[in-house]
Amino acid sequence: MATLTERGLQISKNALFNVFTSRAGKLLGKPFKAVLVLNEVADKLASEESKDNKFKQLFDAALTVVRLVRAYVNGSYREVQTSTIVSGLGVLLYVLSPIDLVPDFIPVLGFLDDLSLVSWFIGKFQDEIRRFREWETSSAAADAPTTALAPTASASSAANAVAIAEMGHS
Repeated sequence: MATLTERGLQISKNALFNVFTSRAGKLLGKPFKAVLVLNEVADKLASEESKDNKFKQLFDAALTVVRLVRAYVNGSYREVQTSTIVSGLGVLLYVLSPIDLVPDFIPVLGFLDDLSLVSWFIGKFQDEIRRFREWETSSAAADAPTTALAPTASASSAANAVAIAEMGHS
């Protein structure tokens, strides 16, 4: 029996997956729609519970792909090739679609082909995913509140930016 990654490679070469990567390329030009799709995929992945550690890791990695594509779409992370983002978004569209090589309504098997494709993507782009996770960690550390008594110049300018943004939403 083929491993999840081998099965994912087979799916990635299928004409049906090409339909999803084509849709993904078009979706990148529509950031609002892309974010809506990413939210749907994240909800679908987050609602699945698994006791198996391998599957938990795969879900975590899939959610990382959602965050990676979201960060690319909103412009906060561009240290990745556009072709990687198109492939990642294609994988996420495939996961979201109830109509794929093995329909999702078929118990277990319907979800395994989705996981296979995610596994293939993670294996192929593991370096880019690792770099993104490192960026997330360093960005979170940089965004942590400072404990200084007086606000720094950057904190002051950030407060001004928030005030200006709020004025625009009044």
